[in-house]
Amino acid sequence: MIAFWALTVALVLVTLVLALRPLLFGKNTKALSRRESNIAIYRDQLRELEADRSAGVLADADYQGARVELEARLLEDVVPDAAPTRGASRALLVGLALAMPLCAATLYLAVGNPQALAPPREDPHAFDPQQLEALVERLAARLRERPEEAEGWKLLGRSYVALGRFPDALDAYAKAAALKPRDAELLADMADVLATTRKERLQGEPEKLVRRALEIDPQNLKALALAGTAAFDRKDFNGAVRYWSRMLPLVEQGSEDARQIQASIAEARALGGQPAGAAPRALKGKVTLSKKLAAQAKPDDTVFIFARAAEGPPMPLAVRRVRVRDLPLEFALDDSMAMAPGMNLSAHPRVVIGARISKSGTPTPQPGDLQGLSAPVANDAGNVTVVIDSVVK
Repeated sequence: MIAFWALTVALVLVTLVLALRPLLFGKNTKALSRRESNIAIYRDQLRELEADRSAGVLADADYQGARVELEARLLEDVVPDAAPTRGASRALLVGLALAMPLCAATLYLAVGNPQALAPPREDPHAFDPQQLEALVERLAARLRERPEEAEGWKLLGRSYVALGRFPDALDAYAKAAALKPRDAELLADMADVLATTRKERLQGEPEKLVRRALEIDPQNLKALALAGTAAFDRKDFNGAVRYWSRMLPLVEQGSEDARQIQASIAEARALGGQPAGAAPRALKGKVTLSKKLAAQAKPDDTVFIFARAAEGPPMPLAVRRVRVRDLPLEFALDDSMAMAPGMNLSAHPRVVIGARISKSGTPTPQPGDLQGLSAPVANDAGNVTVVIDSVVK
């Protein structure tokens, strides 16, 4: 009998690994391990709080306040960001792969001995979906008492999305948007959830929300992804290419995100009749970091390499994003990296090339950032040198 069950389990595991390999070895594996790590930290911190209360170090009121804050941080860590996708095949694959073991388990529960499968009593601080539900309900109750907390409503919306409660998520996002109407990320999240409730259809109100988000923040990654998807769905493949191309400078070159975006762009170009290998004319050069400022930069700090018109609007015409560890770096900027429709590098004969090390990781300059600028050059120059040698005041 033991040999039979061992063989059964082995076969089920092999089947699951083969069926779910794209998911098990994709980028979500890292997210799951990070989620489990955060939960483990939460358990330890909760034990410490309870020990302090038992020892008389913390009063009950202080304990309750600290626990509420700890739970809010936990929700931020374990609830995944909603990301736009372009198909339901992933969910279908998981459902089919899990069907066989679930059916086997159901049969065993019906005719076997379920008590034999009962696990030993677990750690009272173990975190499970029921506890997540309880945390979410506690957050909802707190927001009913303090409805002015926009960030709380955003967190509640993300939590409802993780639980698959999309109408509730939409209601929470709407309350947050009433308090923060110019939050581009929030508008993109609302559009995503609204499209989900409409069977993944972005046309209409969801697309209007996406456009509002891009008016507020033309570099919002999620809004650009959704705008490209909306264009792709209505067969505006050239429009999809334009939106998705604007995402590439905002993600790390060579990353999984960059590869997925490039694959989507290639598909849209093929469907739109654009040559797959067509590449716009590029401006090329090299970025280096001055030795006198090297100690002020960390290897993982974000570097934005950009071109802007020598005479014209200050908005960047093309942007590329890298890390300090990539420097010195030979770069190329072209029209595919445009940040807004019509704002193309090729449309401005003379441009200034800049490179900025952003301490905050955002494109907007902040005091303390490190920066270097070139003299005005032609928009197709081939040997531009930019040295990061000054501090933004």
